[in-house]
Amino acid sequence: MTPKRKKRLMVTLLIVLGVAAATALMTSAFRENILYYKSPSDIAEGNFPQQRSFRIGGMVKEGTFHKADDSLKVDFVITDYAKEVPVHYEGILPDLFREGQGVIAIGRMRPDGTFVAEEVLAKHDENYMPPEVAASLKKKPAADTAAPQESSQ
Repeated sequence: MTPKRKKRLMVTLLIVLGVAAATALMTSAFRENILYYKSPSDIAEGNFPQQRSFRIGGMVKEGTFHKADDSLKVDFVITDYAKEVPVHYEGILPDLFREGQGVIAIGRMRPDGTFVAEEVLAKHDENYMPPEVAASLKKKPAADTAAPQESSQ
C-alpha cells in the first residue's frame, strides 16, 4: 500500500470513528434527558421510572389542597378518577392552579408513595387540557363514564 493510500485510509477511519463517537454521545444524552409521562393508574401499577424525574398528570382532586401557613409548601392529590397520587410541592403555583383542574407535575416518587414535584404546570385556558391528561382520563373505569339515560316519554 502506498503512503498516500495509507494516509487516506487513516483519515477515513478517523472520520468514521469520530462520527460514531458523536452519535453514541448524543444518543446517551437524549436517553438521560427523556421525561416520561405517567398517569396515577400507571404509578399505582408500579409502572414509572425509579430514581428519575418524570411527569405525572391528571386532575387535582376536590378537597385535597392544603397550603402551609408559614411557607410555600403545598400538598394535593392528582387523580385520573381510577387511582390517586399524593403530591408535595414547595414553590409558587401557577395562577390557574385550583382544585378540579388538569395539571402536570414534574418530579420524583418517594418510597412512601408521595410524588415530590419540582415544577407544577396548570392548563392555560378554559378549553385546553394537556393531551396526555386527556388520554389518561379517557381510560377511566366504565362505571364512572356511564351517562344517565334519558326516558322516552
